[in-house]
Amino acid sequence: MQPKIIARNVVKTYPTKDGDILAVDNLSLEVADGEFVCVVGPSGCGKSTFLRILAGLTPLTSGSVEIIRDAKTKKPLNSMVFQEYAIYPWKTVWDNVAFGLEMRGVPKAERRSRTELWLKRVGLSRFADYYPHQLSGGMKQRVSIARALANDPEVLLMDEPLGALDAQTRLVLQDELLKLWDAERKTVVYVTHSIDEAILLGDRIIIMTAHPGTTKAEFTVEIPRPRTIETTTTAEFAHHKGIIWEALKDEVSRVYGDQA
Repeated sequence: MQPKIIARNVVKTYPTKDGDILAVDNLSLEVADGEFVCVVGPSGCGKSTFLRILAGLTPLTSGSVEIIRDAKTKKPLNSMVFQEYAIYPWKTVWDNVAFGLEMRGVPKAERRSRTELWLKRVGLSRFADYYPHQLSGGMKQRVSIARALANDPEVLLMDEPLGALDAQTRLVLQDELLKLWDAERKTVVYVTHSIDEAILLGDRIIIMTAHPGTTKAEFTVEIPRPRTIETTTTAEFAHHKGIIWEALKDEVSRVYGDQA
């Protein structure tokens, strides 16, 4: 498969009064077109920083990042979904989902049809005229996901989008994400703390070291698609989880050791 994202020797430092802090250290990653890659690592390892670098929201200190644009399309290069429901509180559900399309100057008729389509796909059609304060956390995050997908980006970047949800809502939205990705086959980089979530969603899993973050290991998820929540109960899933935890546990221990 052709690469869609190429990150080479990415370094990010932050200046502080006590000197520069190294957040990401010499991290390299390639993501193929249409691949779903999950990035897993302990708290504070630079996962979100790296994702924001890919999105162009945070400048890197050194190294390079390239997202290879499809010359035949006018789609936006990327969209990002954050953990903290980054939707506009003064806009309705409809207007939030349509926002990216409006900013791109998409014609009104197409904007309407795409907004209707994605509200239906995430189960929010009857809440189109609601405002964010009238929605549950899970519904707000569905608005964020619908807005990103309605904008039809070439690459979808997701920073723990389900991390703040209760367990039941998280399971429901994991199942929805699987269906949406199966339908669209977007290139996705998905940051999560959850090994289970990474195995369920991803084609490949990147394990990051404790701070400063770099790549420690990567694993291909050999479980066939389509996957469902029931996939998490299989022996094959448990086998993957054991192997990945073995690679991750020392990094998690390092974090707790540093905090002791």
